[in-house]
Amino acid sequence: MKNYLLILFTLFLFTACSESKKPLPDLDPGFEKVLEAHGDWEKFYQGKAFSYQMIHETNLTKETHFINLETRETRIDADNFQIGFDGEQAWISPNRESFGGNSVRFYHNLYFYFFAIPYVFTDPGVTVTKVENKTVNGTSYETFAASFEADKGDSPNDQYYMLINPESNRIEYLLYTVTYYGNPDPAFSALKYDDYRDAGGLSFPRLLTGYTYQDDSTKRVRYQVSFSDALILDEAFDKSLFEKPETGVFAD
Repeated sequence: MKNYLLILFTLFLFTACSESKKPLPDLDPGFEKVLEAHGDWEKFYQGKAFSYQMIHETNLTKETHFINLETRETRIDADNFQIGFDGEQAWISPNRESFGGNSVRFYHNLYFYFFAIPYVFTDPGVTVTKVENKTVNGTSYETFAASFEADKGDSPNDQYYMLINPESNRIEYLLYTVTYYGNPDPAFSALKYDDYRDAGGLSFPRLLTGYTYQDDSTKRVRYQVSFSDALILDEAFDKSLFEKPETGVFAD
């Protein structure tokens, strides 16, 4: 926690002038109600930077994530490595071997995206529409689908379905596919959103549990991560935070 706060206060970029707010996006009315159920979503939309801490519950390793929201520059400080994205390239320090995953670039914003849904679905190039209800474990949920313009992100053909809890109007499940590795017809996975907590007027899940998904049912637990200390900031982090250190290497 001490190092986390030190980075926040020493690498935070203050500007003297105030910036005008972005015009709000044109949203599906049903999706806007979902956003409102997750708190003051405009605060995230107008925010400049975001940070949080995350623990992989399977092995209790900790990560701290820093993101500039407009540029999506990213840095992850983990127990055994640092990963960053400078706006164009992903990097890792101290070496590629320190990270056991398949792709550094794929990993750099994976959990940010999951954690920040539905807010990130207000991004330019993302369209959210109401679709037919989907069923998980025998329960039918109101469902919204997110689709992407062809030039949006590294894998615009990914599919996302937000399944909405009827009482809270918040996301209870996310059904998603991953096309990043070239599979044109990947199976859906399920992600369970649990224990929402307030963070400055925004609601984020404390716990995400990923499952294999088959025949409208969750099956094997694939991973589980918990989150804390989410912060939305009105000014961006200094770009130096996201630059590759001398010990780092660029990596796909």
